[in-house]
Amino acid sequence: MNTPAPFDPSLRKSLDDGLRALALDPALSAPLLDYLALLLRWNKTYNLTAVRDPQEMVSKHLLDSLAMHPFVDDIAARGGRLADLGTGAGLPGIPLSIVKPGLHVTLVESAGKKARFMREAIRQLGLRDARVAESRIEAVAEPGAYDAITARALATLPLIIELGGHLLKPDGCLLAMKGVYPHDEIAALPAGWAVRDVQPLTVPGLDAERHLVVVGRTG
Repeated sequence: MNTPAPFDPSLRKSLDDGLRALALDPALSAPLLDYLALLLRWNKTYNLTAVRDPQEMVSKHLLDSLAMHPFVDDIAARGGRLADLGTGAGLPGIPLSIVKPGLHVTLVESAGKKARFMREAIRQLGLRDARVAESRIEAVAEPGAYDAITARALATLPLIIELGGHLLKPDGCLLAMKGVYPHDEIAALPAGWAVRDVQPLTVPGLDAERHLVVVGRTG
């Protein structure tokens, strides 16, 4: 996109500061704000997200999505594949695709209006390694194709595994973005799956608990 995003300078500063806090290059603000501008424009008609204030979107959408970025570094470095399940308007998949060149991201979403928005965002942002799968998660016929799957505010850990576990390579993992530590969900994981790690995440500008739960097969 060549048109600069029409935002107040204080919003750009909030994003720049947040990117620095996450050890990301503030130069990434430009494409991230282009994505945000497109989301705001489409949201007026299509109701893609309940968050409508641009400043809130910076913390609750962009920076919240990017807080997990170190956990996809290895996948991106080898040109691996990540499936973002029930991604909605492309969160966290599109922000991750912007900041991690080489990461092949499949955005899985069954709602047609959200899929159309993401296709337009991919086109305008020039995200060559991102694609949309307009489908229910369980119907995506790409078994064992992904190094990782992720989900943000989608469902419980057992349900995410039930719907999307088939997409993972044998050594692949679920990178689930959660709020408070999900003790009950971890205890309810199905046989053959176990938690590999739980990492607290700090989201700049957001005073709330966040955890990344890493789940993989046991066998």
